[in-house]
Amino acid sequence: MESRITVYITLVAISGVLSIFLCLYSVYKRKDIPGSPYLILLTALQAVYIFAFAFELASDTLQEIKRWVVVEYIGIGFAPVLGLLLVIRYIAAALPRLLTYSMFAIPVITLIMTATNDWHHLFYKHIYLRDDTPTPMADVVIGQWYIVQGSYTFGCLLAGGLLLIWQWRKTNRAYRLQLFTLISGQFVPMIASFLYLMGVTPDGMDPVPFVLCITSSMYIWAMMSTHMLRISPIAKESLFESMAEGVLVLDLSEKLIDYNGAAQRMLPQLKASMIGDTLDTVWEKMCGNSFPIAREASGIQGHMKWQFRHSSSDYEVRSSVIKGKRGDIVGSLLMLIDATERYRLQEQLKQQAYYDGLTGIYNRAQFIHRARTMLEATEAKRQPVSLILFDIDYFKQFNDTYGHDTGDAVLIHTVTACRSLLPEDALFGRYGGEEFVVALQGYTGKEAVQLANRLREALPAAPLASAHGPLTVTASFGVAGADHSQYNLEAMLRDADEALYEAKRSGRNTVGIVSRSLAPESRPKPIPS
Repeated sequence: MESRITVYITLVAISGVLSIFLCLYSVYKRKDIPGSPYLILLTALQAVYIFAFAFELASDTLQEIKRWVVVEYIGIGFAPVLGLLLVIRYIAAALPRLLTYSMFAIPVITLIMTATNDWHHLFYKHIYLRDDTPTPMADVVIGQWYIVQGSYTFGCLLAGGLLLIWQWRKTNRAYRLQLFTLISGQFVPMIASFLYLMGVTPDGMDPVPFVLCITSSMYIWAMMSTHMLRISPIAKESLFESMAEGVLVLDLSEKLIDYNGAAQRMLPQLKASMIGDTLDTVWEKMCGNSFPIAREASGIQGHMKWQFRHSSSDYEVRSSVIKGKRGDIVGSLLMLIDATERYRLQEQLKQQAYYDGLTGIYNRAQFIHRARTMLEATEAKRQPVSLILFDIDYFKQFNDTYGHDTGDAVLIHTVTACRSLLPEDALFGRYGGEEFVVALQGYTGKEAVQLANRLREALPAAPLASAHGPLTVTASFGVAGADHSQYNLEAMLRDADEALYEAKRSGRNTVGIVSRSLAPESRPKPIPS
């Protein structure tokens, strides 16, 4: 019996040490833990109760035991109330301040009752030393107020447990383990206390201090492994999940803490198993690349294109900080706003404003705008620039003979055949009905003539397949070459048009050239087919 008591005192002391450790950890992490004052006080009072109980077991006289019982109720009388307030804070509920203060009325009365019990015996009718133990141990006959305090303690634990159970279905699966830990912290001490009152515990020992060792260990594990009580209270789920914007919750080290359903729908590869990973790691797991938007001092802000299977979406990405009650930053929210339709509309408007609706190349206005920009760049770099102006030979006959649908097909066929031969940095635009223009940076007039001839030869080499059979398409070309010091865009277009006119007058399917940088007598004649 004596050895069992020694082992029990040791276990109770270990429980007290764990409670102190949890209290100190809560103080250290108080900025990250909503409701940290309640948790700090709860664990501190648990430590007071546990060590007072250990000293009671080690006491030699009844009077000493009574003194430690009073100290025990400094801890155990108030702890259930603090536990309930912690649960209420965790589910993001709020109580009026007066009601919160009034919840401590019974524990205060209990403390007074235990300290003055020898005068009224309302808490314990009788406290006496047992005669069946080798060391002094007290037994009690409970009084009326003991029943009040016991009922109140059970009520607080039960209310906290039921509030948490009620939140179970609303809680993200990734956080149910931490919720289960909190539920256990409410019900396990209550069950242990009930078994003690029923007199079914070994040697009549109170198992609650030992059980608190277990629950304290669970709390420590939960806090250190799942970030319990950090940033993500349960009751935010209804609001969190109803948001149309995707939301990723990050802690200070950019680790993923939580996300809502909208984020999971926007990013189908996002999984609960990624919680705890950094933002870059999450992105690498989802798409093989780190997060695509740069971090700025003001936060994260930008546009992101997301590709999933055969569809793509455009998201506006914004971040905002999460502040604690003291105004310090405890994390951030990364919001994804679906802007797919807006970007598609912008792209359509851009296509209409910048590009020819039939062929997909620049329209006349956009070509002239970009060509002027190109000329400014060539002037700064002192590079040559050339223009190729060409139109389809006998285009009116295609329309008159085969119809406008075939005429449109001829235009598209011409653009397709030429585009594959043009350099990537060439500007290619539709200048008129069947007339096209190409601006070439860094090309001399002679180099532009060579390219124009390749274009001219490519067109008839690949006849257009139509309902009327293969149709051979040819075009006439005019080339204007100049260096930066001699030409502006309007002059180059006039010279290219003059060269094109010369090519048509010379029998079509030819290339003509005008270059002010060459002496007039050395200008090449139109090149026949």
